[in-house]
Parts: sequence; structure tokens; C-alpha cells
Amino acid sequence: MNHLSLIIKREYLTKVKNRAFIIMTFLSPLIMVALISLVGYLSQLNNDKVRTISVLDESGLFANQFEDDDDLKFETLSAVSLEEAKKNTQESEVYGLLYIPNNKNIDTLAKSITFYSEDSPTISVINDIERAIRKKANSLKLEENDFDADEIAALRVDVATHLETFDGEETSELSSILRLAFGGIAGYLLFMFIIIYGNMIMRSVIEEKTSRIIEVIISSVKPIKLLLGKIIGTSLAGITQFAVWVILLGALSLAVTLIFGIDTSAMQAEQIQAAMQAGGGDMEDYITRAYLEFEKLPIANLIIMFLLFFIGGYLLYASLYAAIGAAVDSETDTQQFMVPILIPLILAVYVGVFTVIEDPHGTVSQVFSFIPLTSPVVMLMRIPFGVPLWQQILSVVILFATFMGTVWFASKIYRVGILMYGKKASYKEIIKWLKY
Repeated sequence: MNHLSLIIKREYLTKVKNRAFIIMTFLSPLIMVALISLVGYLSQLNNDKVRTISVLDESGLFANQFEDDDDLKFETLSAVSLEEAKKNTQESEVYGLLYIPNNKNIDTLAKSITFYSEDSPTISVINDIERAIRKKANSLKLEENDFDADEIAALRVDVATHLETFDGEETSELSSILRLAFGGIAGYLLFMFIIIYGNMIMRSVIEEKTSRIIEVIISSVKPIKLLLGKIIGTSLAGITQFAVWVILLGALSLAVTLIFGIDTSAMQAEQIQAAMQAGGGDMEDYITRAYLEFEKLPIANLIIMFLLFFIGGYLLYASLYAAIGAAVDSETDTQQFMVPILIPLILAVYVGVFTVIEDPHGTVSQVFSFIPLTSPVVMLMRIPFGVPLWQQILSVVILFATFMGTVWFASKIYRVGILMYGKKASYKEIIKWLKY
């Protein structure tokens, strides 16, 4: 056990003192914040731009229908021909010309409206224009058929279904969205962690094997302890790097906001507010309901199971990455062995996205939440929707038991593979190593 702690310490210090590791630990958050700030700055410039649109309404039906806002300004033209209006618009700073011909038939008129501009207009501009025209055109169409538009609007009924379980617990669409968000983020984090730091373990094994330093180490340490030490030490280095990223991202984002005045979170909030106002919602009410729904979530259960499945899933895949590293002489030779490992991981993500979201308690979702190679992702996405505790515990037990079996399996490959040089390993050769 003393050897194991020494190996863990060695692996950890070797990783965190590596120049490339240190550079990427501090450079990655800088690059990420710089990109986010650039996008925020460009979005801010785009939002501050006010577009002016000339309106030539020969029909006279849409007078005062277009209202100015923070992004669009409308100016009405009169007593000019279409050609004159196009010429004047093109020569001025006006963004475009909206032409509504003189046609009293609403159906025909709706198909003959034209917008002239130098370049293709943005989708948001066209949507705003069409929304204003559509509202007025529908009212005119109803009046044309002797219907009162206000009376019809008053007859519309908004349906809001009250959601409740058989046990009397209230639920809502917002609750489902929060559960889905937690499950999706948890599964995505695990997926990325496995890919990034699993490859780090594999490269570490390959480097030691090619440098022949492994021949000295293996003379005094059992392969299984060396394998566990590499996995745990590299995992701790990965957790350290991840923690530094979180702290730096928060600090740099705050610094960018205070120094340059670029607040991406505020812009996102404005976009959400605008979308909610368009749908008749209120931001404060939405935040209040989101907070109340968040309080209903089993936070302690989610955090504990997230840690268990995150650790178990990573250790399971890390042992497989280490075995691959021991079986090959260079990183280019790993491709044939990577596919069988990545397939269940990718399958877990697809099952989580396309099956768990639709039916979290269905047969497919349940089966894949107990298969060790897929359970870390699938079960993490199922838990927010309410999974019995016995199923969660059983899945964790199976996962860690499989990890121990995988470590034993990987160590048998490891103890032979790390001493094999100059010969490309095949599946047939690896099967022979298991029998030694």
C-alpha cells in the first residue's frame, strides 16, 4: 500500500509540474474568456445598431402599424413612386425599403409585399416586419368576412395543465426542464472528463514504456498497484486542473465585466426577458418559479450520486485507456483499440438524449442505466426524474465491481504489454497475454 501512495504522489506531481500542463491550465480559461468576451462584444455592437426602414404603403391599410423599438425605426413615405423610393433609399443610410402595393384583396396583397435592401436582411428584421403585417392582415381578413377581431381574440382560451403525481406532488414543465438540464450537464461533464483525462493516462503509459523507465519501476512494484497509482494520480491532477479552471473562469469573467463592461450574463438575461415578453411571460415570475422548482429537487441525492457515478465511470474507462497504452508503442497505434471503448460511451450519450428524455423509466432507459459502460451517463440523466434508491445503489455497486474486474483484466494486459517493444499488438495477441 505504501508503494501505491508513492506512485500516486509521483504521478500527480509529474503531471502538475509538467510545463505543458501548467500552460494549458492557465491558458485555456484565458482563451475561453477571450472568445466569450469577443462574442459578447460583437453581440453588444450588433444590439446597439439601430436600423431604419422606409415604408411605402400604397394600399393605406397599414398606416401606424409599424412601431419603433430599440433596434428598428420606421419612416413612412408618401407621394413618391416605387422607383423614386428605391433610389432615395439606396442613396441614404436607410437599411431597406418595405413596399406594400395598392391592392384591397388581402390574400393577393399578402403575396405581393416586397422588401428591398442592399444585402439579405437579418431573420429578426423580417420576423418583426412579418409579425406586424400578419397581425393587421388577419384583422382585415376577419372584418372582410364580417367577424369582429376583438371578439374572436376574447374567445381564445389559454390552457395551462396542472401537473401532479399520484402521491400529490406538484410538478411542472419547468421542473422537467431543470431535471433535464442537470442530467444533461452531468452526463456531458463525465463524457468530456473521460475523453480528456483518459487520453492523458494512455499517453503517460506510452511515454514511460518508450522511455524504458517502466522496466526499472516494474522490478519493485506489482503491475496492478502501478496501474491503480497511475489512474488515481492522473485523476487527481485532472481534478486539480478542473478546479483551477472553474476559479479562473469566474475571476476572469468578473474582471472582464468590471474593466471592459462586457457582461455576457446580462445580455443573455435580456434575451430571455425579450423572449418571455414576446410569449407573455415575466422574468421575475419565471425566476421565482425556477427557484421553487429547484428547491423541490433531491439535491443531496443528486450530488452524492453524481460524485459516485462520476468517479466510478471515470475509473472504469481510465483503466481501459491505461491497458491500451500498455499494449501499443505509439499513440498512432491506439486507433484500432479506441473504437470498442468509445462506442459504449457514445451510445450512452445517444440513449440519454433520445431515450431518457422521452421516457426516463422505460425499459431501454432502465437496462442501459445498469450496464456499467453506459450507466454513469444514463443513470445520471435518469436520477433527476426520480429513480428508486435501490436501483441507484445497485447500479453503483455493479459499476464499482466492474471497475475492480476491469483493473484486474487491464493489469494482466499491462504487466505483459509494458515490456513488449517493436511488435504491434493485435486482439489475438492481447488474448494470449490474458492467459499468462
